[in-house]
Amino acid sequence: MSSEQQHGGSQQDEAAGLHEDPRDPAVNMLRDISRAMVRLYKEQFGRGPESVSTHYSGPDTIVTILGNSLTPVERTMRDIGEEQRLRDIRLMFQHATEPKFRAAVEQATGRRVIGFMSGIDVNNDLACEVFTLESRPVDPS
Repeated sequence: MSSEQQHGGSQQDEAAGLHEDPRDPAVNMLRDISRAMVRLYKEQFGRGPESVSTHYSGPDTIVTILGNSLTPVERTMRDIGEEQRLRDIRLMFQHATEPKFRAAVEQATGRRVIGFMSGIDVNNDLACEVFTLESRPVDPS
């Protein structure tokens, strides 16, 4: 059974990069983060990415990779050689709504986001959102 069939076949699930075991609670949390990133991109840029994948990169870091999110105007900017201006504009908008990005991850994980980094490769139309979470308290037992 494909992940699309397992999750009701919605395009959002497909875009959420679901290929892990859907019974794992971490998968639901990562799916929620992917969905939140798609929603935020739609709000910010007028269209969401065509692909998104969210994973842990160590115990306190979450990375979301978003593909094909450039708008037609942004693709035109890239094509006429305005890559740096495009990067600057995109990152300005992403950081202008940094509280929303942080809140989405904090809500999904139940942990405070202590670091947020955003980047984009305009030539390959890939973006990343990286979140560093506050470490969990060490159990003294």
